[in-house]
Amino acid sequence: MMAKLDGEKLLARLPKPRGRIEANAPLADLTWFRVGGPAEVLFTPADEDDLASMLKATPAEVPVYVIGVGSNLLVRDGGVPGMVIRLGKGFAETTLEPGHRIRTGTAVPDVRVARFALDHSIGELTFLRGIPGTIGGALRMNGGAYGRETKDVLIEARAVDRRGSLHVLSNADMQYTYRHCGAPEDFIFTQALLQGAAGDKDEIARAMNEVTERREATQPIKSRTGGSTFKNPPGHKSWQLIDQAGLRGFAIGPAKVSELHCNFLINEGGATAAQIEELGETIRQRVKTTSGIELDWEIKRIGIPAEGA
Repeated sequence: MMAKLDGEKLLARLPKPRGRIEANAPLADLTWFRVGGPAEVLFTPADEDDLASMLKATPAEVPVYVIGVGSNLLVRDGGVPGMVIRLGKGFAETTLEPGHRIRTGTAVPDVRVARFALDHSIGELTFLRGIPGTIGGALRMNGGAYGRETKDVLIEARAVDRRGSLHVLSNADMQYTYRHCGAPEDFIFTQALLQGAAGDKDEIARAMNEVTERREATQPIKSRTGGSTFKNPPGHKSWQLIDQAGLRGFAIGPAKVSELHCNFLINEGGATAAQIEELGETIRQRVKTTSGIELDWEIKRIGIPAEGA
């Protein structure tokens, strides 16, 4: 039998940080799907030093996860064992540096960095408007949109590892490939330095509006969704493979394949994480059967199933 989460017991084993820490904290409302169980412990560090101190003092056997705005995340119904870290105000500063560079905390939404660039007439960062997440998520998965990726603009990133040590990584250190970062999994990114270019404010604004209009026309952005569900296989588009498998609009309970964009799954209201994950796995099986191609999840799935599931 699967052990139940015991946040109070875990909390008693951890030091008291300067930031906020909570046992058995609900996570569903922190994710775009609005599903999933609680975090055994949810920690919101005050700043980078607070994060490093907590990680250094947390027993090595305690699992640690980090989440952003929950846009590309599926939390399973049984909750998440261990400590979930959510970066907040202490990681939300954005500043301008010489040479059309922007230094930003990793809790900052990608769209806000795109707007900051617009305000300072900095080009080459407009694509961030099309990524529904935070800078931390973009760093971790080489987030991209409309032909540009994080690897195209990153100069360096700061990160704290599981032992509380600080690292500064160059673009090459990140070992980027398509929707993948080769930096160690236990690194929690805290800051990024991005390279833009001199641009015309009106032209940047027009490009931003085009990205916004394109997203609204082609993606179910007003639904409870997790963004792109599967990575595009080499030479293929996931949405086309899903469509060709006859799965546009296919549903398992209230969990449904978007009719607007087949690579988006939607919680129409009352879906469980298990139903959304089952829908995703059904898509993978059907696509493999119809095309011979195996889709890889782009959405990150964490936690354990509900008891008895």
